[in-house]
Amino acid sequence: MNLQTIDWIIAIGSVLVCFLPALAFSRRSGKDTSEFFASGRAVPWWLAGISMVATTFSSDTPNLVTNFVRTQGVAGNWQWWAFTLTGVATVFFYARLWRRSGVLTDLEFYELRYSGRAASAVRGFRAVYLGLFFNCIIMATVNLAACKIAGVLFGLERWQTLAAVGLLNVAFAAHSGLWGVLVIDMIQFFIKMAAVIAAAWFALRLPQVGGLTGLVDKLSNIRGPGGLNYLNILPDFSSNWELAVAVFIMPLAVQWWAVWYPGAEPGGGSYIAQRMLASKSEKDALGGTLFFNVAHYVLRPWPWILVGLASLIVYPELSDIQKAFPHLDPSLVGHDTAYPAMLKFLPAGWIGLMVGGLIAANSSTILTHLNWGASYLVHDYYRRFMRRNESEKHYVAAGRVATVLLFFASSALVFVLETAQDSFNILLQVGAGTGLLYLMRWFWWRITAWCEIAAMTGSFAVSILFLLMRKSGFSLGTHQELFLTVIATTVCWLITAYLGPQTDRKVLIGFYRKVHPFGPGWAVIRREAGISAAEAAAYAKSDNIPLALLGWVSGTAVIWSSLFTVGNFLYGRTEIALALFGVFVLAGLCLIAIIRRLWN
Repeated sequence: MNLQTIDWIIAIGSVLVCFLPALAFSRRSGKDTSEFFASGRAVPWWLAGISMVATTFSSDTPNLVTNFVRTQGVAGNWQWWAFTLTGVATVFFYARLWRRSGVLTDLEFYELRYSGRAASAVRGFRAVYLGLFFNCIIMATVNLAACKIAGVLFGLERWQTLAAVGLLNVAFAAHSGLWGVLVIDMIQFFIKMAAVIAAAWFALRLPQVGGLTGLVDKLSNIRGPGGLNYLNILPDFSSNWELAVAVFIMPLAVQWWAVWYPGAEPGGGSYIAQRMLASKSEKDALGGTLFFNVAHYVLRPWPWILVGLASLIVYPELSDIQKAFPHLDPSLVGHDTAYPAMLKFLPAGWIGLMVGGLIAANSSTILTHLNWGASYLVHDYYRRFMRRNESEKHYVAAGRVATVLLFFASSALVFVLETAQDSFNILLQVGAGTGLLYLMRWFWWRITAWCEIAAMTGSFAVSILFLLMRKSGFSLGTHQELFLTVIATTVCWLITAYLGPQTDRKVLIGFYRKVHPFGPGWAVIRREAGISAAEAAAYAKSDNIPLALLGWVSGTAVIWSSLFTVGNFLYGRTEIALALFGVFVLAGLCLIAIIRRLWN
């Protein structure tokens, strides 16, 4: 693909508009680790929310959604739409608790909530496990998508793409800290949204697609493997039960609460927790997380989905993509490559905006993961276990060194992965079974650091066992393996909760007095802490469980009804769309009333 002069001007301008304002925050971010990793806990809700959604709006996400659409139909997106339940639960049950904890990173939580060497061990282990291992897999996935896009558009080799994005992202992540990341995210979000909407618009205008009407008509007469109807928002249970279980039943019944996945962690965590901890107040933490979930699930999916559906008409087979881009490395050709392949049809000017948007999409995610991973490695490992009494400037410098090392480590993994869905499945499998523990640890005093150790080791061991079984030619199927991993992991940590060492009572009482977790799971600790019924009632009034439950239900209804209202309007199913719009209005009014009561 050849870029015209106007494309280069727009692409370079988009990058400059994003990154130049971040330079202003370099001096502020270098003051101390609180500024570098948590923006001095002064982030307003709208900036926190935009940053969260910009981070999840990475260069691999359109590719992943296209992969789902081409192999499993639109219904395949339930594998991540189901995480709406997780995200909205974080809004109403966990956002304020995180902000009250006052920790700098979510891993510091372990030594606030647990006691003894086990608490320190879990904090140190997860600092390396998540900050290095998990984080590098995520960044490798994002950069793999960047390599595929650059390979399709410009014919670049993997190392050339990695060198380009590395030079840009590492320099700014190390220089500007979280404040710079937040500002870059805010600007990038609007550029990326404009770019993906333009991609969908021009994909539909192709003569072979014929607009929305032509798209729906053509795909209504095409069936995929097993009679798959690509347009269905819900899977067809009658013709392909196994696919329905994998993409719909398992995500809604098990995956959303049982699996730890970055950006959709049960109870909040990783960079979502980082933004909540950086918020100005509990209200800002709640508001930012709510905005993130609405924007994440409602504003973004359909432009990606439309491009994925159009690609089925333009490139019905993978060989068609290879034929259209003969220079492309065959190892990079997959269903996820169809998204960048569709960008060749953008006219001059719009190609430049898309290139700028794709650079923005890559940077917003990589910058966050570099800063988040460095915060774990420096604050939760290096500072906690290796060099405890150095100056703040020393730790900021260590954070900058960690940022560089993280990028090089993640770049090495790019040469191992093949598709975005490969790493998606790896992350789901390794994190299976731990999610329920992360939900319960806030509301049940019996959860200990040893429970977390049992959950992590159990999940990892079972995942390795299934991997070895697949290598030997015996596979149960992804969703069966996920379900069995969840059961085995949950049994491990529940046994540990009752039979393993208990958390020191003083630590539990201190945690309760600081965070005020609600519910009957802390009744024993409340009594031992000597907290009066009146004081407990005051806490319960500020954390209204029935109201939070209603907020969870109405918030989920708002997101799903609006998401599917848009989809049915695009399909031309006006009556269904209007009915869903009515649900959206009612649920929205209920949600607004609940938010007002909670904030008051």
